[in-house]
Amino acid sequence: QVQLVESGGGLVQAGASLRLSCAASGRTFSTSTMGWFRRAPGKQREWVAEVTSDGSTNYLYSVKGRFTISRDNAKNTVHLQMSSLKPEDTAVYYCARAVRGTYNYWGQGTQVTVSS
Repeated sequence: QVQLVESGGGLVQAGASLRLSCAASGRTFSTSTMGWFRRAPGKQREWVAEVTSDGSTNYLYSVKGRFTISRDNAKNTVHLQMSSLKPEDTAVYYCARAVRGTYNYWGQGTQVTVSS
């Protein structure tokens, strides 16, 4: 059974930083691509960032240079360090795990609210 539990969300002012964490269960964490997604109010869920099993990272263009995804395989955790936050980053952020190229395990989400 794979479980993903996010933490670290909150209410911050524009320009501030937040660090999201995702704790994952399961023995194959280190071989999985892990990603962060978000759903803003009234919008569809969008992919934000991912880190592959070999540590390669990819980012949504609008967060590149501001967000950093990382993983700690010893602790089965993945983090999203968010800096220079903007009001448009306000969303529920979800951690997800990919199996054979498809994200099919999801956390419950953590709210990030950025005030102007």
